[in-house]
Amino acid sequence: MSGLLRSDINLKEPRWDQGTFMGRAKHFFMVTDPRNILASSEELGAAKTVIEDYKLGKIPPGLTEDELWQAKYLYDSAFHPDTGDKMILIGRMSAQVPMNMSITGCMLTFYRTTPAVVFWQWANQSFNAIVNYTNRSGDTPLTVGQLGTAYISATTGAVVTALGLKSLTKHLPALISRFVPFAAVAAANCINIPFMRQRELKYGIPVTDASGNRLGESAKAAQQAIVQVVVSRIGMAIPAMAIPPVIMNALEKRAFLKRFPVFNAPIQVGLVGLCLVFATPLCCALFPQKSTMKVSRLEPELQAQIQATNSAINVVYFNKGL
Repeated sequence: MSGLLRSDINLKEPRWDQGTFMGRAKHFFMVTDPRNILASSEELGAAKTVIEDYKLGKIPPGLTEDELWQAKYLYDSAFHPDTGDKMILIGRMSAQVPMNMSITGCMLTFYRTTPAVVFWQWANQSFNAIVNYTNRSGDTPLTVGQLGTAYISATTGAVVTALGLKSLTKHLPALISRFVPFAAVAAANCINIPFMRQRELKYGIPVTDASGNRLGESAKAAQQAIVQVVVSRIGMAIPAMAIPPVIMNALEKRAFLKRFPVFNAPIQVGLVGLCLVFATPLCCALFPQKSTMKVSRLEPELQAQIQATNSAINVVYFNKGL
């Protein structure tokens, strides 16, 4: 929708209805758009200025609603929703497709030797650690020790799972062996994300009312948020790590790849990228970014605090993270 700009647009919420899967999908196709990582510091700064000025009621002449939303999504692609800090480039959701297609493509290509398995699982978990930290929920920083524990635990879990399954599939069909990287990634996600966000599990994440007023911190909300993120991440990996192996298993039997094996990795990376372009936003959209929880499911002390402040509040809201 284009045209002259209205003055009552709520920029605290996404452009599309987040109560529907389609609305969330449209939102995350914008958030994960790889083109956003090409934006310069000047472009990001300009987008930030447009958004901040609009919130203060300063509307530049000629600014349209489309342009405002473009600035909003460019701003959201680079700045953390809770802290407002500029996020690490490769940790942004807009970097998910190009980074994951490269790492996952290589994991699926170089899975036959132990050194290759160890290296690419390490590379993948190093990247995941950066993404999980960058997109954490809340505004409380992790300590160096907590970061180190999460990173080492996830990397060890991924490598042990990959090597263990690799040894078990030695005498099974080649196609089965190709799914070992996926099993390792799924296991690592179950370790990496909770460890990387362990502070949230201990101290809780901010919960608010419908108007965005902070009501306190809840570890129960953090638990729900982390479970949803783990499910989304595993779902994100399924198409990219399940479809290409089947296609590559058929292609490698053909004369072309037997004659030119050097094209194996580029073809696999391309297939993974094609899957991730759709899987990343669609799996991010499985759960609302602004999640909800009934007050009755919160910690007793927080329930009492909320009831004492406003007994009419039945549901709280929180950013689940990505």
